[in-house]
Amino acid sequence: MTFKKVLTATAAILALSSVAAGAQTPTRMSQFNYWGSYSYQSGNDKICYVLSTPTKMEPANVDHGDIFFLISQKPGQGISYEPQAVMGYPLKEGSKVVVDVDGKKFSMFTKGESAWMENAAEEPQLVAALKAGRGMQVDATSQRGTATHYTYSLSGVTAAIDSIKNCK
Repeated sequence: MTFKKVLTATAAILALSSVAAGAQTPTRMSQFNYWGSYSYQSGNDKICYVLSTPTKMEPANVDHGDIFFLISQKPGQGISYEPQAVMGYPLKEGSKVVVDVDGKKFSMFTKGESAWMENAAEEPQLVAALKAGRGMQVDATSQRGTATHYTYSLSGVTAAIDSIKNCK
C-alpha cells in the first residue's frame, strides 16, 4: 500500500465517520505488509483502527474511487473490532456487501458508501477468519447497479489487529 493511498484512505475514513466529526488527524502507528494501524482522539475517547486497500479491483474499466476495508477498536464506546467496508461510490440501497475469507462468507448491510456486519454477533468470527485466512474478496453493487469485486491480501492483518488490542 503506498503512502499516498494510506493518506487518502485515512482522510476518507475521517470524512465518512460520523464518530470522527470532531476528531483530530489520525496518527499512523505502524505498517504491517498490506495493513496499517492508526489512532485518533474523538473527544475523550481514543479510536484505533487497521485498514487495507484492495490489491485488485474489478471491473477494470470502472472508476472505483478510494476503496478500503477497516477494523476499528473504540474502547470508550464499548466497541472492539468492528469491521467496515468503505467504497468510493454510493452503494445500491438495500443491497448487501459480501465478504468472503477463504470461502467463509459474511453479509454486510449498506448505507451510503459504507457497509457493516449484518449480524454484529458475527464480528468476532470475521476477525478470527481474517487472522487465520489467506485472502479476502469483497463483492458490492453500486447505486448504478454495477457489480464490483475487490481482492485483498491478508498479509499483516494479524499483526495490525494485535497492535491495536490495547487501544485506550
